[in-house]
Amino acid sequence: HVAGIIAGGGKLPGMDEPIMSMAPQAKLHIYKVLDDDGAGKDSWIIKALDHIAKANESAPSPVIHGINLSLGGGFDQSTFACGHTPLCRELRRLWQQGVAIVIAAGNEGFAILQSEDGPIEANLDISIGDPANLDEAIAVGSVHKEYPHVYGISYFSSRGPTADGRLKPDVVAPGERILSCRHQVLASGTVQERHYVAMSGTSMAAPHVSGVIAAFLSRRREFIGYPDKVKEILLAACTDLKRDRAQQGQGLVNLIKMLVAT
Repeated sequence: HVAGIIAGGGKLPGMDEPIMSMAPQAKLHIYKVLDDDGAGKDSWIIKALDHIAKANESAPSPVIHGINLSLGGGFDQSTFACGHTPLCRELRRLWQQGVAIVIAAGNEGFAILQSEDGPIEANLDISIGDPANLDEAIAVGSVHKEYPHVYGISYFSSRGPTADGRLKPDVVAPGERILSCRHQVLASGTVQERHYVAMSGTSMAAPHVSGVIAAFLSRRREFIGYPDKVKEILLAACTDLKRDRAQQGQGLVNLIKMLVAT
């Protein structure tokens, strides 16, 4: 589903219109770092990141220009500082190598709290986990795909600031009811129903940003290998949704403004 948002595209027999991704000509390297239920260990992710670092180091120029991590989790705050877990340190290494890193902010912005009087529905600040806390990365929150100015930040999208007081998320992108590829084709239903499914989450918002960056770098190749500059251009070109900075970051990503500005 995430890969389809970044680089999917095409028209299946029986469909009226093609379903296109953000950067349909981008090439992907896929690493399976979680089990079939979406759970895993930081060490599994770190192993994949180390493989990426070695692949780039062994080539004349970087072969992997960006990483999308539609994943996240908690960490032991009594042991690791915010944004300084072993996973974050490995991602920082790749950023310094020249790889742009995009991370889902998390879906912890809404919770049901238990009280003596019963459950209480609440939206929570300071709900961004690792590795989205990392400075050397682009953390992405979620907004509605059609009416972001009206509806603002998705109720589930994790909100900043970070636990140590830094501004996160960095940007927002569409993350509600996003239509993309099924990981397993269904046996029955229409062609679209069998091959595509709508899902929601910051895991869907992050690949929109990864796709925007891939499309940008395809036209502005001089910025490949300079993630700090890419992040600066991305944030400066965002459309302000007039929401709290701790919820929208710099705003909604805007590829056209990125290209015009460069």
